Amino acid sequence: MPEACIIELPAGIFPKETEMLWNELAECALRDEAISREAAAKVLAVPEEELLDLVAACYRVRRHYHGKRIKLNMLINAKSGLCAEDCGYCSQSIISETGVDRYSLQSSAVLVEGARQAMAVQSHTYCIVISGRRPTPRELGHITNAVREIKQKYPLRICCCLGLLDDAEVKRLQEAGVDRVNHNLNTSEDHYDEICSTHTYKDRVETIEAVKRGGISSCSGAIVGMGESDQQIVDLAFALRELDVDSIPVNFLIPIAGTPLGSVEYLTPQKCLAVLCLFRLVNPSKEIRIAGGREYHLGSLQPLGLYVADSIFIGDYLTTRGEVPERDLQMIEDAGFVPAIPPGLAPEADYAPGISPEGRRANGGSGCETENAAAVASQESQVG
Repeated sequence: MPEACIIELPAGIFPKETEMLWNELAECALRDEAISREAAAKVLAVPEEELLDLVAACYRVRRHYHGKRIKLNMLINAKSGLCAEDCGYCSQSIISETGVDRYSLQSSAVLVEGARQAMAVQSHTYCIVISGRRPTPRELGHITNAVREIKQKYPLRICCCLGLLDDAEVKRLQEAGVDRVNHNLNTSEDHYDEICSTHTYKDRVETIEAVKRGGISSCSGAIVGMGESDQQIVDLAFALRELDVDSIPVNFLIPIAGTPLGSVEYLTPQKCLAVLCLFRLVNPSKEIRIAGGREYHLGSLQPLGLYVADSIFIGDYLTTRGEVPERDLQMIEDAGFVPAIPPGLAPEADYAPGISPEGRRANGGSGCETENAAAVASQESQVG
């Protein structure tokens, strides 16, 4: 395991010292070493006048691992509503009164047509999402058959988000050609009971571990803005590092009327950028995706997010509208970035340039944990 990345933080941080801190944290990340939790807390508390310095430092890391490529992910809500879980953020939950469309699993023709549309907007990954606690055997069979058909027609990577999964279900997905499975942790372990009671944080971790055992790329991320503390955001970023997931979607809660969290709204564009910077520095080589809430919360600062994250959703989300794809493609071009895959070409690998999965495992997985004793002592005091 690599040596820890130890950074001594001065008691009183002044602007010039803060700029130096961001660059030191970037140096740690360029070596794929974890920053300390104390430093991570400083990232979330970045003064607004230092935010661009922090973004610039994170861009060094993003550029090192991912160049100027943007991975585009397009999703289809393959089964909407009808969910018996009580997740407080979700418009499809049985406890929500949102008036969203409710329908059972879409036909194979609809799923394949969604893949064609994903290709048309230069998507790298096509995401098939269903509501519910876990797929039924019939639903799983239907989806795996559709995946096989899509793989025969289009050079897309396929991600499935189907709820809780066990080893046998993961094996069926892997055999069908599914490249990635998403199952978000959403929030920290000690905050999870505040947003859901019908399943546990541990249930979600077990699904991610089953995905990894099954040899499928793992995707798990956050929903930020659900009443969690900065420390709980830090805890989640480190939990995802410890799980060594390949892709981390960072959602910013859209407060939907009729959900238990429909009146919770306190995020600012600056805070959202700081959150993205945190996830980049804690998980430097991973795919960091700006997911749900990008348009709603970042607004005119969306292009700055591209200098930190290397992936976005394009098109609509599950039950909320996204940006028109042509506008996102223009934003990417205007900022000097390029889609990770031109239409019709085979997708690129999901690891950073020069870092193979084998090399990553040989180096101890996600790298070393970085803490010094004083920082730990002083610190003891979020889909889709």
